[in-house]
Amino acid sequence: MRTFAIRARDGVMELNYSENSNRPPFRKFMITYNPKFSIGDNLENIKAALTGLPIDAAIIENSLNYEFSDTIIGINHQKIDIGLAIANMMNVPVVNLQTVKEIGLEKAVEQKAEYLKWHLDYYGEYSGKRNYGQEAMLTIGNGYFGLRGAYVESTANKDNYPGMYVAGVYNQLTTNINGRDVVNEDLVNLPNAQYISFGVDHQQPFTIKKEDIQDIYRSLNLKTGVLTTTLHIQLSTGHILEVRATKVANMTNWHRYSIKYELKPINFSGSLQLYSEIDGSVINGNVDRYKDFNQKHIDIVGMSAHDNQISLSGQTKTSKVDFVINSKLTSQTVDVQKLIDTTTENQMIRQSLSINVEPGQSYEFEKCVTIFTSQKSDDNLETAAQNELNDSSLEDTLADSKKFWGNVWNKSDIQIQNDITSQKLTRVNIYHMLVTSAALASGKLDSSVGARGLHGEAYRGHIFWDVTFDLPFYAIHYPAIAKQCLLYRYNRIGEARKYATSEDKRGAMYPWQSGMYGDEQSQFVHLNPVSGEWDPDNSRLQRHVSLSVAYDVINYVHITGDHDFMQKYGLEMLLSICKFWVSMADYDKSADRYDIRHVMGPDEFHEEYPNADDHGLTNNAYTNIMVSWLFDKVAGLVANQKAAVVDSANKKAGTDNELLDKMSDIAHKLRLDINEEGIIGQFSGYFNLSKLNFDSYRKKYGDISRIDRLLKGEGKSPDSYQVAKQADTLMAYYVLPFNEVQNVITRLGYELPANFFTTNLRFYLDRTTHGSTLSRIVYSVLDEMDGNMDQSWQLFSTALFSDYYDIQGGTTAEGIHLGVMGATLEIETKCYGGVRFDTDELSINPHLPSLWQKLSFKQTYQGINYKFEIAHHRLIVTADKDTHVKVADKAYSISKNKPTEISYK
Repeated sequence: MRTFAIRARDGVMELNYSENSNRPPFRKFMITYNPKFSIGDNLENIKAALTGLPIDAAIIENSLNYEFSDTIIGINHQKIDIGLAIANMMNVPVVNLQTVKEIGLEKAVEQKAEYLKWHLDYYGEYSGKRNYGQEAMLTIGNGYFGLRGAYVESTANKDNYPGMYVAGVYNQLTTNINGRDVVNEDLVNLPNAQYISFGVDHQQPFTIKKEDIQDIYRSLNLKTGVLTTTLHIQLSTGHILEVRATKVANMTNWHRYSIKYELKPINFSGSLQLYSEIDGSVINGNVDRYKDFNQKHIDIVGMSAHDNQISLSGQTKTSKVDFVINSKLTSQTVDVQKLIDTTTENQMIRQSLSINVEPGQSYEFEKCVTIFTSQKSDDNLETAAQNELNDSSLEDTLADSKKFWGNVWNKSDIQIQNDITSQKLTRVNIYHMLVTSAALASGKLDSSVGARGLHGEAYRGHIFWDVTFDLPFYAIHYPAIAKQCLLYRYNRIGEARKYATSEDKRGAMYPWQSGMYGDEQSQFVHLNPVSGEWDPDNSRLQRHVSLSVAYDVINYVHITGDHDFMQKYGLEMLLSICKFWVSMADYDKSADRYDIRHVMGPDEFHEEYPNADDHGLTNNAYTNIMVSWLFDKVAGLVANQKAAVVDSANKKAGTDNELLDKMSDIAHKLRLDINEEGIIGQFSGYFNLSKLNFDSYRKKYGDISRIDRLLKGEGKSPDSYQVAKQADTLMAYYVLPFNEVQNVITRLGYELPANFFTTNLRFYLDRTTHGSTLSRIVYSVLDEMDGNMDQSWQLFSTALFSDYYDIQGGTTAEGIHLGVMGATLEIETKCYGGVRFDTDELSINPHLPSLWQKLSFKQTYQGINYKFEIAHHRLIVTADKDTHVKVADKAYSISKNKPTEISYK
């Protein structure tokens, strides 16, 4: 085994590299610590020194002793978990020398690698957006609620934000901005019930302050869904304590979560106080740029206490959603009912008790919380919350969580061999996909998955087209969740029809941003953080969201075989959306072409054409290609449905068979703007826009991912330039099979040169700043299609790391990017694993990254459960029914429950 050992000395890190399992001969390196640089920059010197040397593991020779980690060292008066840092930086496990001596190097490395693949850990105290981001990444939840991974001792301030959100609970408030009444609908931050803290000798309750904290370690166990936070505290009075909080959400009885709180005095005996609260004074304060808006969304209407239980009830201000939050405090070591004192003040109810403590002894408390809202329950909320609380316990919730997540990993895990970091972050993404959605599978919640999960307040918790990037994972593994996401849209088809009518269109036009009711929640202005000005916001013109809804319906039914959904709901939705797009198409008789005007594509840098009288853009390529595809697809679906089903859908959609004739005509005659080189113009007139000197702006600003804000800050407009926030023109090649896009272009009467795809891809990549995390997702897939595996891997890796490293400089603080998380999972299985369900038969054409030795996963397609094990030159397919697959264009028969090994390449 190739290893390097690290010994931290005063201002120096000594490295000993060995190709013989940490035995001689050694190559020695001395890395001098430079206090002018960050710890991260200093650690980069380790990587630089070892460049070119193969490494399987690292060994820490003189780590400090902690119960939560064995790879922490001290250097230059700072402590760092160098094991976590090196594992992230070099993708190898880092072990402790003492452990190596006890169990041997091979076993120590194996155990640490396994640990790293299943844990999301953070060491040290962080502030501001960085800690906010870690809270988002450590969120626990079950699809009914999301509870940010804040310290239980914290209250909302610039460094901590213990938010809690319940799916579908929104509220609208009005704020006067520059003389205009602006209405915003927000996913509501509900009262903070996770608060629990302590005090010593009746002093003030402990709060998270850097000067009081010696060590903090937070660990999310992905295998069980349990979040553990360990604090080593020394108060200003000299009192030293170890404090551990364990948080877990109940994944089946999804109104519940529990906290275990352990206090261990180290150097004192005397009096210790415990405080438990439900705080109703909270506001929506997670996003700085929303601070000028009214953010007080709830009224508290009642507080009560009984024995060891407390309750707080309230209502959202305008949507009138009632809620009740109850909690109870118990202990195996203390008779809390005799000691608890309850007080109320300022919309907050607090339990407190005082006990005598001895050094070295642990004192454990359990806090169980239940949440009910009138969105879901028809029963008396107080009674329902009380009964649920009586039945709840930490033991039950822990057991439930372990069982649920065990089933998740058995069913939907993606196993990556020889890449610890990708493995961990893949499981992080699967975890958050379920934290955001699990309860939706019940069919009892009229909600969908928001673009930022249940993890923060960015995008005001709204539902966007991002669902398209998440739905394949849900449809393949959890079809009930995917179905509920579509029923959320169906249940709001009335609002979509009203929206179309308000714009003098017909059919159903879904909003770009959707919340409680399904009406348009996009704003007319937004704050530019660069200029500090309120800029116009025309993002509502992204009518392509209706195309995403239609695609999701078709894709869901194709994957699951749920034809009942298509007959009862789907066909009506599709015909209503097609009716809308027919009304959007303007016929140009002189050219015998149709134009679609007043739209935006996915690229939000372009909202309108410079100096044009009309708003929006004309003939966005992605929109027109997808409309033509949709019209053709729906015509085929109608032809294969029973007459009674079609008649029923037509009646509900207000359509008739004449619609199909119009759809066919438009599907053949939509206009695209294609130049002589075969470049597809993003929209009409695109090639007349000015070119931007990207190098100049990089030199001037560094990060130009949001160059739209930079240009506006200079008094310019991104509308005037050939610059894109994200993939747009070529987006159809991400969504659809390549040949289906080609069929559309041919049907429209256009012919492209042989090398058009490479030419288009290079053209638009050169003009894209990846201001959206979804951009890297799309271009990663397109690069793989074009044979650019190195760039595909680079873009994929950045997307996979995007929330973990918060690459957009603070956006993860406001919630995870769920679309990216879902899309990375699809890239792994569909793009790199090569398993595709979007053609007439299951096809497998793997293209594994060179680092990955094997990729293994299970998927369900049209009622057949498959297991795939894919290596670089061979793969094994197992199915629970007789079936057939195509590998590299060659057909193979698969016998029921019999693994079939196939060589390829």
